[in-house]
Amino acid sequence: MPTASHRHLRLSALALGAASVTLLAGCATAGSSESDGVQVVATTTQVADFTREVAGEAAEVTGLLEPGQSAHSFDPSAAQLLALGSADALVVNGAGLESWIDDAVAASGFDGVLVDASTGIELEATDDDHAGDHEAEAGGEQADEHADEHADGNPHIWTDPALAERMVANIADGLETVPGIDADAIDENAADYTERLQALDAWIEENVATVPVEERLLVTNHDAFTYFLHAYDITFVGSVIPSFDDNAEPSAAEIDALVERIAETGVRAVFSEASISPKAAETIADEAGVAVYSGEDALYGDSLGQPGSDGETYLGSQVHNVELILESWGVEPSPAPAVLGG
Repeated sequence: MPTASHRHLRLSALALGAASVTLLAGCATAGSSESDGVQVVATTTQVADFTREVAGEAAEVTGLLEPGQSAHSFDPSAAQLLALGSADALVVNGAGLESWIDDAVAASGFDGVLVDASTGIELEATDDDHAGDHEAEAGGEQADEHADEHADGNPHIWTDPALAERMVANIADGLETVPGIDADAIDENAADYTERLQALDAWIEENVATVPVEERLLVTNHDAFTYFLHAYDITFVGSVIPSFDDNAEPSAAEIDALVERIAETGVRAVFSEASISPKAAETIADEAGVAVYSGEDALYGDSLGQPGSDGETYLGSQVHNVELILESWGVEPSPAPAVLGG
């Protein structure tokens, strides 16, 4: 039986046809130069940022998701399906993050080069046993749904700069196969950006190393930072939302359990995320008697930030996150390298 998402995308496909007629009629004599050259569509804000850095002037990159928008519940519009259908390449995060992508590709008629940025990256099932406990406590269809969506592992691979390097290499390899693209420019851009990612990794490592391992504790909105935590030997005490999916909600029992863990471990702060409502995080922080980081001080997790914000780019978002986490541990970070745009 067709699912609700399948039915919606069929309707979107019909709307796509109408939109195509309108756009073609309006652009028959003018604006055709806008579609000249290689057209690339990227899914998430992070993947779009990587792709723009790699593509440079060699291609025009269109991101499907807007800043602050979650990939977990994304629903492409007819206009976005139109852009996808006419693209020469599609770059996805992969790792099961974009559960809607197969339907979107089918509805749009996309037949270009598909680039999976997660290729060759080993996924982790969870950060620690708490996430599994949360899923079991949630119970019912909702827990089964989340488990099915990410059965192969945690898809938030970009949070580790070293894995971001792998994603960038995959994107470059894929784009170099797109007909009409300047492969030499792609290779040069990827090399330049990789050096910046390596500078980011070294800066984070240098600063986190100043904190004793037993004091590197973190509580976040949802389990989105697994790879980052493991990269820098940080202990994940728990998440406000009991799922990889930022649409889930904590139960009263889960809130009480997290408050208890915060007290037991000595966590000093609870971090909200910029793309998620801070209410639950603020409630837990208040009950636990610790600081809460929200608003402009929230972490960038599932999405990058609005233009002009600290999280507008991947590099900026990582610097922002690390500076705040270090602050919560009572550490003043060293200045970020100039190549990171700080």
